[in-house]
Amino acid sequence: MSEPRSTPSSVAPVAPRPTSGAPRNVVVGVGGGIAAYKACALVRHFTEAGHHVRVIPTESALRFVGAATFEALSGNPVQTTVFESIPQVLHVKLGQEADLVVVAPATADLMARAAQGRADDLLTGTLLTARCPVLFAPAMHTEMWEHPATRANVATLRGHGTVVLEPARGRLTGKDTGAGRLPEPDEIGAFGDLLLARDDALPRDLEGRTVVVSAGGTREALDPVRYLTNRSSGKQGYALARVAAQRGAKVTLVAGNTAGLADPAAVDVVRIASARELQTAMAKYAADADAVVMAAAVADYRPAEVAPTKLKKGTAGSADLETITMIENPDVLAGLVAARAEGGLPARSVIVGFAAETGDANGTVLDYGRAKLRRKGCDLLVVNAVGDGRAFEVDENAGWLLGADGTESALALDSKTVMASRILDAVVAQMTAPH
Repeated sequence: MSEPRSTPSSVAPVAPRPTSGAPRNVVVGVGGGIAAYKACALVRHFTEAGHHVRVIPTESALRFVGAATFEALSGNPVQTTVFESIPQVLHVKLGQEADLVVVAPATADLMARAAQGRADDLLTGTLLTARCPVLFAPAMHTEMWEHPATRANVATLRGHGTVVLEPARGRLTGKDTGAGRLPEPDEIGAFGDLLLARDDALPRDLEGRTVVVSAGGTREALDPVRYLTNRSSGKQGYALARVAAQRGAKVTLVAGNTAGLADPAAVDVVRIASARELQTAMAKYAADADAVVMAAAVADYRPAEVAPTKLKKGTAGSADLETITMIENPDVLAGLVAARAEGGLPARSVIVGFAAETGDANGTVLDYGRAKLRRKGCDLLVVNAVGDGRAFEVDENAGWLLGADGTESALALDSKTVMASRILDAVVAQMTAPH
C-alpha cells in the first residue's frame, strides 16, 4: 500500500463508508422490567438513523411504558400477541423481514422463554422466525443474573448465535448495586449498529483473555488552575474497551480526560490524569494482560515545575506565563514493549499503539506512522490522520492498521465501534497465530 508524498493535503484518503441509503427493518423487543423506559431512547436511536422500527413489548412491559409511547416514537402500531393482525401472521412476517432484532431490557423470564424456543407471545414468536442478528441486553437483579439457570439460558442463546450483552454494574432497583443494570441506550444502539454493519462482529473470541485499554488525553499541571492537554475525547478507547468486554474479555480501561463519557458496561475503569500516572497504571494492569491497547493520547512533554499558586498575568510574575520550561514525559508505549522483552508482560501479549499524524513537506501520514511503528516496536499500530474534524472529538474514525510483520490495511471511515471491532479482529488473529 502506498501514498503519494508531496504536500500535507496529498494524504491518500481511506475508502469512504459504504452508504446504501436504504433504511433497515429493526425490531425492538421490550421485556417487562423497570428499565423498559430506556427502550424509548433506543427506539429513537434507530428511527433517527432512518430505520423502519417496530416495537414489540411483552404484556408486562406495557405496565411500565404504554403502547402509545412506543407507537408515537416508532410511527408504527404496537401489538403483543399473535391474535392481533391475524391475516398478516405478524410473528412470521416481522421476523422474516427484520434485519436486526434488539431486545432491551431482556428480563430473566424473557430469556428463559427464548432459550426454550417458546412462542407464547408476539415477541418470542418473532424471535423464532428471525434469521437476522439478534441482540439481547439483559437487565435484572444481580442474584437473578448470576443464578445458574440464567447463566445456562444465556449460554444456550449464545450457542444459537444470539448476541447476549454483558450487563452493566451499578445502581439497580432500590438501594441494590451490582451486575445486572441495563447498559445505556447509546451503548446498546452502538452494538445494534455494529451488527447491522457486520453481522459477525461480536463473536465470544476473547473469553478467558485479559485486555487493558487506555483512553483519553493526559493532563499535565502548570499551576493549581491550568494544565496542558490535547483534543482526545477518549471515544475510540472507550469503544475498544466496550467491544472487547462484549467479546468476552476481562477488560480494564485506564481513562484520562474523557469528556464525561459513561463507563462501558462490564469494564473496570481506572482514572488517571497525567502521563506519569498513566505509566504507573499501565505497568500495573498490563502485567498479566493478553492484549494491551494504547489508545490514550499521551502528552509528550510536561512543565518542568508545577507552580504552587496560580500564575498571574499583567504582574511582575507574568514572565512565568511567557516562558514555560518543558521536560519530556516517559514513552509509555515503548516502555510496555521493553517490559515485555524483560518479562514484565506475558511473552505472547499483543501490544497495540496509536499514532495521530499530520503530513508535511517531509513525509505523509503513513510515512510518519511507519516510522513510529519501527521506533516503538509494538505489534500493531493504528494510524489516524488528524485535523479538519478528523479522529479527535468525533464519532467516526478512519485510518490504517500497520503490523510489525509489514502488513498494512486501510480502515474505512465508519463509527468508532466498527473501527474497534476491526482492530480487535486483528488482535485476535495475532493471539491465535502460531508462534
